[in-house]
Amino acid sequence: MPCVYKITYPNGKIYVGLDLTDSINYFGSASSALIAADFTPEQRRDMTIRKEILWESQAATRAEVSAKEVEFIRALRANDPAIGYNQWPRASHR
Repeated sequence: MPCVYKITYPNGKIYVGLDLTDSINYFGSASSALIAADFTPEQRRDMTIRKEILWESQAATRAEVSAKEVEFIRALRANDPAIGYNQWPRASHR
């Protein structure tokens, strides 16, 4: 079922993404380099990462799922580098 999910890393930072495949093993396409820079080699040896489904719909189109993804990215500020790993849409400067 198409969904929008939130990944939470051990440092509290988040990544919001969408999945159109209903794959239990899909954890998004966040930048590995950005994430790796936040963890020491020792921290990387034992990590727990949480995946939460924020929204799902059996009837939503790809465009509707994408719009929901952007809505959650903005609402949760996942595109603010202090909070999350989403690089798009660009965070607006206030």
